[in-house]
Amino acid sequence: MSEESGTALIARLGLERHPEGGWFKRIHTSDAVVETAQGSRALVTSIHYLLTVDEPRGRLHRNRSDILHYLQGGGPVEYLLLEDSGELRRVVLGSAPDQALFLHVPGGVWKASQLIDGASHALVSEAVVPGFDYADHVFADQRLFDDHPEHRALLSPFVRP
Repeated sequence: MSEESGTALIARLGLERHPEGGWFKRIHTSDAVVETAQGSRALVTSIHYLLTVDEPRGRLHRNRSDILHYLQGGGPVEYLLLEDSGELRRVVLGSAPDQALFLHVPGGVWKASQLIDGASHALVSEAVVPGFDYADHVFADQRLFDDHPEHRALLSPFVRP
């Protein structure tokens, strides 16, 4: 992808503000449906997700479904992944040799994202399997730190009070 600005990408891709922070647009919903414990879901859904200097963070949240992330342009963007066990991983998507272009986040893992190293934007495409449904999504709140106080300083900027 060319070095389009975040503003140009928002306009060209028809992105809207995302409740997590940043911008998004659903680009695919499978016609195939699967049954889950929570009800029927599309087999797969996909979005474009954009962070910009004006919207540089994605709030800490988790989904029941697995999510595959593919860096399309810009970056680097750092993902903070918190397991229920308390293990915290950092993964950076970017174009440098030590950075990834792809990230798999299993269902149930807490996830936050942010632009790093002076990045002006990061465009990531996500595929959600089974497909995304708001009923399967939850934002973290301050209660998360009752179970994981060791991560309060790092993760507080990604959690609304």
